[in-house]
Amino acid sequence: MTSTPSIKILQAQIGGMDCGGCAKTIRASLQLLPGVTEVSMSFATGRLNVSFDPKLVNEAAIRDRITALGYTADIVPANRGKTLQAKISGMDCGGCAKTIEASLQKLPGISEVSVSFATERLEVSYDPIQVSESTILDRVTALGYTVEDVTSANVGDTGTGSDAMPPHQSTAARRSPKSDLTGWQFWLRTRRGQTVLFSSIGLVLGAIVERVFSPDWVAQSFYAISLIVALLPIARAAWISLKLRRADMNLLMTLAAIGAAILNYWFQGALVIVLFTLGTTLQTFTLSRTRNAIRDLMDLTPPTATVKRNGQEVTVPVETIGVGEILTIRPGQRIALDGVVMSGMSAVDQSPITGEAIPEDKEKGDRVFAGTLNSTGFLEVQVTHSVKDTTVSRIIHLVESAQESRAPIQQWVDRFSTIYTPIILTLAAGMAFIPPLFFAQPFNVWFYKALVLIVIACPCALVIATPVSLVSAIGAATRKGVLFKGGNALETAGRLTTLAFDKTGTITQGIPVVQEVYTLGEMSADTVLLIAASLEQQSEHPLAKAIVAQAKAKGMELESPESFTAVPGKGVWAKFRQSIYFVGNRRLFTEQEISLSAAAQSLLAEMESQGQTPVLVGTRQDLIGAIALADGLRLESTEAVRALKRIGLKRLVMLTGDRSPVARQIAQQVGIDEYQAQLLPEDKLQAIYKLRRAGVVGMVGDGINDTPALAAADVSFAVGNIDVTLETADVVLTSGDLRRLAYAIKLSQRTLSVIKQSIVLALVLNGTFILLGTLGIIGLPVAVLEDMGSSLFVTLNAMRLFNTRISEVS
Repeated sequence: MTSTPSIKILQAQIGGMDCGGCAKTIRASLQLLPGVTEVSMSFATGRLNVSFDPKLVNEAAIRDRITALGYTADIVPANRGKTLQAKISGMDCGGCAKTIEASLQKLPGISEVSVSFATERLEVSYDPIQVSESTILDRVTALGYTVEDVTSANVGDTGTGSDAMPPHQSTAARRSPKSDLTGWQFWLRTRRGQTVLFSSIGLVLGAIVERVFSPDWVAQSFYAISLIVALLPIARAAWISLKLRRADMNLLMTLAAIGAAILNYWFQGALVIVLFTLGTTLQTFTLSRTRNAIRDLMDLTPPTATVKRNGQEVTVPVETIGVGEILTIRPGQRIALDGVVMSGMSAVDQSPITGEAIPEDKEKGDRVFAGTLNSTGFLEVQVTHSVKDTTVSRIIHLVESAQESRAPIQQWVDRFSTIYTPIILTLAAGMAFIPPLFFAQPFNVWFYKALVLIVIACPCALVIATPVSLVSAIGAATRKGVLFKGGNALETAGRLTTLAFDKTGTITQGIPVVQEVYTLGEMSADTVLLIAASLEQQSEHPLAKAIVAQAKAKGMELESPESFTAVPGKGVWAKFRQSIYFVGNRRLFTEQEISLSAAAQSLLAEMESQGQTPVLVGTRQDLIGAIALADGLRLESTEAVRALKRIGLKRLVMLTGDRSPVARQIAQQVGIDEYQAQLLPEDKLQAIYKLRRAGVVGMVGDGINDTPALAAADVSFAVGNIDVTLETADVVLTSGDLRRLAYAIKLSQRTLSVIKQSIVLALVLNGTFILLGTLGIIGLPVAVLEDMGSSLFVTLNAMRLFNTRISEVS
């Protein structure tokens, strides 16, 4: 068994960053260090996490690289840091997530807190000497939320041992049964559902009693019970927010309910709170669909796997399996860890990773991913990644991070709501007290109008418009093999005006392919190809491999030549069927003094003008043929370009280091009108800067040699090797299918449209109903219906994004 490499994690606080580009620069630079396996860098928090092999690089080298870039690095001691992850139930909107974050940040020893309303995930980095895990969890529970699926680990844990279960894996394995509750189970078995049912029953009983019995105190008692049951969790959250000097919708609704009770409007007060609770619960219930898309990813990887140890098969927890061990996978089983097939053949369903519905045939030497399904045959797989570092685990982590990342439009809404809520409270206070105190108006009338204003002005729909849309879009994209790394990437992709492409490995396959076989004598083209392939079959040169592959694809039986001689950098010659043949470039034929006829010279010039590389085939006397090779197009490149034009992206530019004739030929073949050739990496970088002067620019590359240009673009798209692309771009096409580009951009455009629709609707409805409430035309029940209705509309409008199909742009 191969020993697992000792991977360490370095945490540091980075100072001196001015913008998100600085974070990208640090990440890209550190990834170039030998031994660095993973880098995550947050501009918002200044927190850096680096996974590295201490045998190849040390902390000092990492710190020196950061300081050489002009930034400061404050290293967090590895033995002091711990992380805690958990699922948080009971959040109504993004404000709840902010309340939890603000409350936990006040605890000593907390270095970083992240709460995602969209995915119901809490992640805390803390110093166990200053604060305990139980204290953190107790604080969350005291705020009125439910904590489930708690996992914790030391900062330096690699996730390869049983004592260091990776959070994502263990969460999947111990997923709460409540996560899957649907229909009546949700309403009967969850605290939120039970609160809605009990408070609704109290409200209905009060209404019945009020019409049948007297005195009124009996009905009012039912109303009071209904109000108290529904209000308690809301009031508790409001009190916490008040202590944190935050004004959120829980505070607004609590004030409205208490005010209604003071005015003896028991029915209206109970109705306000019951409808509000019902609305937020329906919203949570609806959001569970997209949340479950991520949980489905978590459930893909089995908790145990069968591994060969000491000549026998044993089933063990995946956390105990090391890199280099051999997994045995039978038909119908899911692959537990990333690896390489050592023996066997089978069709593997990779749709959870790539989004491709058709299973892919796997044989010896092919890569397989954790979470994919072995369909037909028996496989033995050598593990290449530990459970924490599998592709599916990294995708889950990136999806969660993406949904926590706030888009610019969401940041604007957050700033607006922070100012908006105190203003509304001030206006409501003025409305309640100024007319009675200074104009002898009836207090009850104006106090009631103030309560209506508070309920109407509650910015629920406005606050949730962006995060709900983002979680729906990112969840939909992940299912289709498109991974957005944040709300910023999603929003920017929706505003693209120009898309730049790298050529090699992106539009083309990155390997030479035979384009045509020409003959200049009596021999057929197939004979010319057979001679060339037979002479080149032992060569490792890419051109030779392409020629051999073409011959085998045609079903040719290659023959073994005699007296074989290789001339490095020029070609080969050998005896084949009683004659001496030469296969190589023009220099080989010049060196051997083999003359080229005028027809041969013309043919070679034509091939080179088309960007093709000629391989000459001849005898001592003359040239008998030539094979034209070029970097082969991806099969989907032309269709992808057409789809991009259909969705309205007019300016497409190809940037390549290849020669102009090659660039022109490829651009014409795929339908790209603009290209720039013979560019060095720094030239591509400058080209991106120039394109950005005219609009929002995206860059598409394979993530290997395009890092500077990808980082310089407003939004970057990566295709190709999943291991590389997961770390290098803002948007990753995990399937490597260029046709998903149009889907990703169209989805981004739709997301922006949906967000704008929801924000405009929320603002218009709020403004209209505030006016109606101020004039006394509507009361509390209508105000709550407006608030609940707009929130549900925003949620359902966002959920449409989840159904965006690839066929819509293909």
